[in-house]
Amino acid sequence: MLARSVNSEAHLHHSATHCPNCGTSLGGNFCQECGQAAVLHVPSAREFLHEFVAHYVALEGKLWQSVKLLLFKPGQLTREYIEGRRVRYVEPLRLYLTFSIIFFALFKFSGINIGAQERETEAPQPKASAVQQAPAGQDKAAPPTARPADKKTNQPALIEIEDDDEDLRKLAANVSPSLGAKIDHFGKLPNEVRNEALKRAFFSYAPYAIFLLMPVFAAFLKLLYLGSGRRYGEHVLFALHTNAFAFLCLSLLMVIPDFIPLVGKALGLWLVFYLPTAMRKVYGGSRTLTALRWMVLMTAHIVSIMLAAVFAAAMGMMG
Repeated sequence: MLARSVNSEAHLHHSATHCPNCGTSLGGNFCQECGQAAVLHVPSAREFLHEFVAHYVALEGKLWQSVKLLLFKPGQLTREYIEGRRVRYVEPLRLYLTFSIIFFALFKFSGINIGAQERETEAPQPKASAVQQAPAGQDKAAPPTARPADKKTNQPALIEIEDDDEDLRKLAANVSPSLGAKIDHFGKLPNEVRNEALKRAFFSYAPYAIFLLMPVFAAFLKLLYLGSGRRYGEHVLFALHTNAFAFLCLSLLMVIPDFIPLVGKALGLWLVFYLPTAMRKVYGGSRTLTALRWMVLMTAHIVSIMLAAVFAAAMGMMG
């Protein structure tokens, strides 16, 4: 058995005259029919790890050339792909997935809280002595400006569902009785448990929801550039590249130290002006018309993101 294993490995290292996969006669380092390498060997643990990581995150040299265009030449990477210069750059979908994975990983482990933050300046709770001196029959609850908090943890709720607010429950019950029951149960949970459920839902569903917005973003572009002769696939390509830049820029903003604020401000301004610059590079048109299209596009996209956030929150309530 050991001898057979050694012989098999030696056979893999040997340059074959015919492709072991499809049997085609070989004339180079790769099979011209199926593309498999002519010289094979059993991969090492390091090669297995590299293959696994590279399947999800683009780490090869093409990444840096792609990032250079993506960061400093808005729309140029899309133009390169449309005009047929593709091999030297990372594929658009892999580029998008690379920076979206990095962004959500940084966001999850950066310690940034989702939703409302506890206000340091909110109205203080009345002291015990003040409550005892209050006139009989006066409401002793917290001031109306104070946010509801869990009695044990004093943690504000990210989503507030009042006990006397029946509109949401009735609407959910009309859609589905089980959904109404789940929302009712969610509203009775302590704020700490409710917030944790929403955070889990955000990190579980938000990446998928935002990814599904790419075809929607491309559809908005298709409508804005009707009559331009552009195919829908070109709009999808532009959406992947520009959203990959947005994830990259937001990731950089999270890791830049606070003591170099000018770089952060510059990135923030570049994030604002990047999209209209890229639109004019790829689609052409006057600055005024591009600015109008950009405003419509951003308004529609922000509404879509809000709906995706509502979806993630709803999944947290139903979980």
